[in-house]
Amino acid sequence: MKNRIVHLIDDEKIIHDIFKRIFKNEPYDLIISENKSQAKANHSPRVDVVIMDLMIPGTSGIEIFKELKKTDPDIKTIFLTAFGTIESAIEAIKLGAADYLQKPFNNTELKHKIERVIKEKNIYKENIQLKKVLDQRFSFENIIGKSRALRKTLSIVESVSKTSSTVLISGESGTGKELIAKAIYKNSDRVGNPFFSFNSSNIPETLFESMLFGYKKGAFTGAYSDKKGIFEEADTGTIFFDEIASLTPETQAKILRVIQEKEIQPLGDNKVIKLDVRIIAATNVSLKQKVEQNEFREDLYYRLNIINIVLPTLRERKEDIPLLVNHFLKKYSEENNKKIKGIDNKFMEYLMDHNWPGNIRELENTIHRAVILSNSDMLNPDNLPNEIKNGKPKEIKKGDFYEQVDDFKKQLILDALNKNKWLQKNAAESLGLKPTTLSELMKRMNIQK
Repeated sequence: MKNRIVHLIDDEKIIHDIFKRIFKNEPYDLIISENKSQAKANHSPRVDVVIMDLMIPGTSGIEIFKELKKTDPDIKTIFLTAFGTIESAIEAIKLGAADYLQKPFNNTELKHKIERVIKEKNIYKENIQLKKVLDQRFSFENIIGKSRALRKTLSIVESVSKTSSTVLISGESGTGKELIAKAIYKNSDRVGNPFFSFNSSNIPETLFESMLFGYKKGAFTGAYSDKKGIFEEADTGTIFFDEIASLTPETQAKILRVIQEKEIQPLGDNKVIKLDVRIIAATNVSLKQKVEQNEFREDLYYRLNIINIVLPTLRERKEDIPLLVNHFLKKYSEENNKKIKGIDNKFMEYLMDHNWPGNIRELENTIHRAVILSNSDMLNPDNLPNEIKNGKPKEIKKGDFYEQVDDFKKQLILDALNKNKWLQKNAAESLGLKPTTLSELMKRMNIQK
């Protein structure tokens, strides 16, 4: 591994000597510049971090910083400031400097700041590089991270995308199963053909078959004309069944027939319709266990489980949390017209300590809430809910997980309803749900005003 490059810009010889001593036995290459012209000549994007005095004869550190930033937009700079120039250091931070250090400085603190800034820069560069690679290989929207667990998942996605095989995506609620399903679709030969997402838990049982298979006029009361079902609409395309374990046994049998025979029979029709539809299913419970409990058809399970993609929990990919936080911070700062430039260290510590039973969805909601509550340009622990600030959470007991997820969902719904004065249409819109879906969830969770 190459030595890291530190560029010191300071006109004081004593500072030069101090830095030479500090880095004599460290894995750093030290470049020293005394003025603006030397700084411009010596600097390049290969430099990992710049240490620069705010007071440079004939100019200022901020002016040099602006000049270097023109040729090195990703420059990371730590300013050295004497007593009485703190305001200038804060101005530099607002312009994009990484940090500042007051003279006389502690050598250990200096090393710590340099290490932190270099680490942050490397994470940023790795994420940019990874995104470029993924953009070339996949069209993965909103799939963020560089952890080994995520990369392993995306490798499987790449392998199965070009096939026509059914795929079963398993994972806890909030891990991004629909995003993975869309990634498979967008990298398949079916991209451009229809894609339908069907949440099996949000549809009343009486509507399952008519929605999926369509019906002929007069098939039942209220069937005043022929209606195509989702399967027919999705011909040559893809259907994503979320929470497929919720399907009724009758509907399971008919979907098995679609997979085996590649045909459907609309309600009230004697004819069958031949189809070419790829099925991607998702579940947050063990289908194998459902089969053993006679709650899911074994033959359908094996038809779906040809390729099984198990999504990692956020607990298993905590190194992705800073990248996800930055993404959500940018997203919700723009949506809410907030000029929030980052988060403080304690805020991140709480996030890294939390167990995230709601996974990425819970993290996103936490950042969204923090942005809304923030009254400064940095998120801090005051913007976090108490359950995250009250130390490390207790271990989740076996069997308690789904109960905790349901509690989290219920709290999200209650927050949205209260915020929107219990106008269900507005609350549903803020949650990204259909009003009928919200109404069904409120009934199931016994939510009443």
